[in-house]
Amino acid sequence: MQENFVIHPEYSQIATKLMDVLHNFSKKGEYVTKGERNVIKMVKIEGNSLNIKKFKTPNAFQSLVYQYLRESKAKRSFEYASKLIDFGIKTPFPVAYFEIFSGGLKESFYVSEHVNYDFDFRELIHNPRFKKRNEILRQFTKFTFKLHENGINFLDHSPGNTLIMDNGNDNYDFYLIDLNRMRFENMSFEKRMHNFRRLWLSKTMIKVMAAEYAQLYGKSYEETHRLMLKHSRAFQKKINSKKLRRRRR
Repeated sequence: MQENFVIHPEYSQIATKLMDVLHNFSKKGEYVTKGERNVIKMVKIEGNSLNIKKFKTPNAFQSLVYQYLRESKAKRSFEYASKLIDFGIKTPFPVAYFEIFSGGLKESFYVSEHVNYDFDFRELIHNPRFKKRNEILRQFTKFTFKLHENGINFLDHSPGNTLIMDNGNDNYDFYLIDLNRMRFENMSFEKRMHNFRRLWLSKTMIKVMAAEYAQLYGKSYEETHRLMLKHSRAFQKKINSKKLRRRRR
């Protein structure tokens, strides 16, 4: 069995204690989420609140791919978080990642700072009367524009993957999470509009965000709105069709 543990220099002083937690993950910490694929726990080490994400154990084929051909989700999450921070994009600070190999990748963990956020993007979808909703949408659009301008294609740009912090005085911070699927590439206008599709935007939300993005990019509102609406509706139709097919089985 081979282990690979990488920790950010700023947290080197807790390396031994963190390794102990990782080796005893099932017994340590409090559950944040316990899903079929991934598990997230929060632990406190020397006054530091940390989130530890344990990724689903890959199947036999995937485990070999992750050992020899592709970086693990944990390693990608750590490296992508570091890149985002270099670009001035907020994300929970990357603390460490840990991989266990035995005839392929068996287990992998990503550790980041815990962020005390106020709400996530989903609440803006579910509550049309959310306080300052349009202002938050405009600022979120600026945040997404900054991603695109820096050549960041966040492939999981979905409602649950943006945490929002209310700083008061109509000022909001946005933190990206679930980072393992990302591309760094030139973002054409078509790609930019396509990147909004997973956010499950209503027609009203699209109007607000298209107006803001058009102004930032220098495109007409009509063209921006048309493409954003087109990609959003196509994605929603695809997902709804899948759900309908499952119900009929």
